[in-house]
Amino acid sequence: MYDILIKGGKVITGAGNPWFKADVGIKDGKIAKVGPLKGADAGRVIDAKGLVVSPGFVDLHNHSDTSIMVNPQAESYIRQGVTTLVFPNCGSGEAPLNDALKEQFRRDTPAFFDAGLEPDWSTFDEYLKKIESIGTSVNVAPLIGFGTVRRYVMGYEMRAPTKGELEAMYAEVEKAMKAGAFGITTGLRYIPQSWAETEEVIEVAKAAAKYDGIHTSHLRDEGDRGDPIGAIKELIEISEKAGLPGHIAHFKILSKPHWHECDEILRIIEEARARGVDITADQYPYPASGSSPFSWSPAWAREGGDEGLLERLKDPETRKRIRDELERVMEVRGGPQAALIRNYPLKREYIGKTIAEITEMLGRDDPVDTLVDIYTDHVEKSVAGEVEGRFSFINFNMTDENVNKMMKKPWVMTSSDGRIHAPYGPLVERNPAVHPRFYGAYPRVLGRYVREWGVLTLEEAIKKMTSLGTQRLGLLDRGLIAQGMWADVTVFDPKTAIDKAEYTPPEKSVVYPEGIPYVVVNGVLTIDEEEHTGALAGKVLRKR
Repeated sequence: MYDILIKGGKVITGAGNPWFKADVGIKDGKIAKVGPLKGADAGRVIDAKGLVVSPGFVDLHNHSDTSIMVNPQAESYIRQGVTTLVFPNCGSGEAPLNDALKEQFRRDTPAFFDAGLEPDWSTFDEYLKKIESIGTSVNVAPLIGFGTVRRYVMGYEMRAPTKGELEAMYAEVEKAMKAGAFGITTGLRYIPQSWAETEEVIEVAKAAAKYDGIHTSHLRDEGDRGDPIGAIKELIEISEKAGLPGHIAHFKILSKPHWHECDEILRIIEEARARGVDITADQYPYPASGSSPFSWSPAWAREGGDEGLLERLKDPETRKRIRDELERVMEVRGGPQAALIRNYPLKREYIGKTIAEITEMLGRDDPVDTLVDIYTDHVEKSVAGEVEGRFSFINFNMTDENVNKMMKKPWVMTSSDGRIHAPYGPLVERNPAVHPRFYGAYPRVLGRYVREWGVLTLEEAIKKMTSLGTQRLGLLDRGLIAQGMWADVTVFDPKTAIDKAEYTPPEKSVVYPEGIPYVVVNGVLTIDEEEHTGALAGKVLRKR
């Protein structure tokens, strides 16, 4: 007697081997048997004829640090077939927290407070327990953010740490690893992390290496700073000297002057792997990134946080220097017509329009001045407490050719670089438009890159979505359809699975995918005939 019996489907195990027809019996949260189960009985029988039965998908690059508590049903991910989220990423996270970080938290995440929640934790362990107390429909595999730890210890100071501060950062990472983090995440593109020299990162990453953790990094430069090859080499150096596996977050080249370097970057990584450096990557299946003017502005301009930035924007000479850098970055990333505003709390009528379109709408001539002015306005109102939320945009800055080349590499797995969202409640009220990857990254691979474009075989795609991610984390009891594994299972129609979310208009960016009728999390049916059952069967997973 099984709890769930999935009958007659094409089983793709996640190991990369060809599909085969079999039944899957689930009992007590685990896969009890795979094979012909004629005559078996179950509390629930799912007819999977014509469907594919695969492991639940794993998102190695996610940002649901707070939205998982606002929407514990994890609507935008569980409906994609995703059963495990890995966050935080890009070096940022929501633990540990002190009073200064809690104030920044309040500015940046108003939906959290709209939901009646409070950041009532301080330590990394308390943060994980907060998620557990609320419950979730998906599993969570946590990382510790280098940027958060640096802010916790040093604030927004553009300098090297003292010996005591370096020891304090090491100690915080060690505490998080003991609490169950799977590794450390860095975002050397962003302040205050961009002020850290390579040697500082190495020393702090050694705390994760001590507990067999990984290092996943938003590289210091993905093209718009002028040296993406140097950034790849830095990641490799950190891995070799700190003694832990390195992982490239949302692998891409987002600057036209460097698009041609894709083959060289791939060669450097594969040379490192050939000599025994454990380097992997994840990638979202879109030629557009998500960004903001905060990441485009020069790192020196942001010392002291938003308050320091505002003072510099008010000074005419310094403002011109910031403007010149914004102009340069916007140009190499595709120009004002390639920057589509995703969120701007001050004026919602800007959402879904490019910087070029807003410039025309305002009757102005220079899109750079438009960007600088609305950026300054947002920073000023945010510091004054007159607006909450973030200014962000979608940026069309990659080539399909490079996306495909990277996707085909066996060490590159699928991710979303999104966060939990829903077309109802505080999340959509505060953020009416999102990057379509929040709702469609995984079915997009199935529908576009496998079925329509033939970039990957179905078996290759499933491996990149499942066992490759659990292998990277060291979660060896998940990610495969095999006896004894935890029963995270996604059942989808290979003929119809597809993403439906679009870039514009805003309301079309928050649309669920199609063709994924059943999702099981830890043996509990959570998506049943494409509807959420309300189950909160996910777990906060801890590295042991």
